[in-house]
Amino acid sequence: MKKLGSMIGILALSASLALPVYAAESPAQETHHHEYSISGFTNYSELQHQLQQIEQSSKGIVEVEVVGQSNQGRDIYKATVGTGDKVILIQSEIHGNEKTGTVAILNMLENLSSNSKQAREIREEVTLVFMPMMNPDASEGDKRRNSMTWNEVLVNFPQLEGASPAWNYLDRGISQSFDYGKNPGFDVNRDFNPDLNYVPEAKDFPGRSNEPGWFITPEAQTARDVYKSLQDEHGKVDAFIDIHHQGMYYVAGTADEVTLSLSAQFVPDPNTPAGEKYAQYKDNYNYDFSRQLNVAAYNELQSYGNSPFTNVSLYSQGLDLPGTALGTYALNGSGTVLFEVRGQTQMMGQKESGRLIKAVERGLTGIISAVADGSVEELNPEDYEKIPRTSSRATN
Repeated sequence: MKKLGSMIGILALSASLALPVYAAESPAQETHHHEYSISGFTNYSELQHQLQQIEQSSKGIVEVEVVGQSNQGRDIYKATVGTGDKVILIQSEIHGNEKTGTVAILNMLENLSSNSKQAREIREEVTLVFMPMMNPDASEGDKRRNSMTWNEVLVNFPQLEGASPAWNYLDRGISQSFDYGKNPGFDVNRDFNPDLNYVPEAKDFPGRSNEPGWFITPEAQTARDVYKSLQDEHGKVDAFIDIHHQGMYYVAGTADEVTLSLSAQFVPDPNTPAGEKYAQYKDNYNYDFSRQLNVAAYNELQSYGNSPFTNVSLYSQGLDLPGTALGTYALNGSGTVLFEVRGQTQMMGQKESGRLIKAVERGLTGIISAVADGSVEELNPEDYEKIPRTSSRATN
């Protein structure tokens, strides 16, 4: 198969220009920094409008579907482009205050639906499925968690009566501008389970971060159902990319602020003693492919020479988070990539947000092009270990 080359030219991307603790659960993660408004990002109604416009202008190339509803009844969308045998699922805003991925996805959809020869070749090789705003209630509330009470869970799952509320449920505390005592909610990205057919049982609550979740939130149920439908249609989901935000960190050994952190591992390898509890999934798990996908993103960003796009690092390693979408899908056979964009949305001015959105687009570009032309399989997985780590301190 011939190489497709860098998709930067192919897609004509838009011109807008302490260590991470992924497992942490505390109101501190909800901190708002109101130096800037979030009005420059895409809100729910704008998402609906833009998806409709993209679908119409693509003349059938992009298919937009409602695949579920949030707890408060907002539609959750997926957009599909391409008909290839290789399947890539890309998700954003499972945390509603992590918004750059949504804008990047809309930009990618517009460009991937173009009539260029290169875009047509990509669509022939890959089926790309985007879920641009996984948690619309949280997005509208500019907060991490959804808007769902434990009592609502008990209505949907009466067998949980008497169980302790899930560990990822917050119903107290105020984080500057948000009062969880008045508006409780769940961290949806801890509500996944490697058993995609799991039914909640009282004995599994309250759980903890290194144990599976339960699919008790409608947002996680919707994501799970999309994943299963892709498995049914295509046999497997080759790659899953989850776009998040992190705090302010540095590339280890430098004073360079991290633009984007990457990670490939969210549960211990089931083929090792550390991952023995996941042994039933060992035939599906492919850590090397996850590492190759991450290397593809890293190489694409590094190709820009001396620029902020080269400030890429590895996020926390050695994680055991089966209740995340990344951990669950990895155990079900998908190569996985975490994008952690620097900062929170309220910390960004227009120029900064544009630069970070473009960094996400370019990282996605590296993965999509490498999967489409098959070059991802030629990458050395061990190169992943050479990516510099993330540091909480600058080194002069």
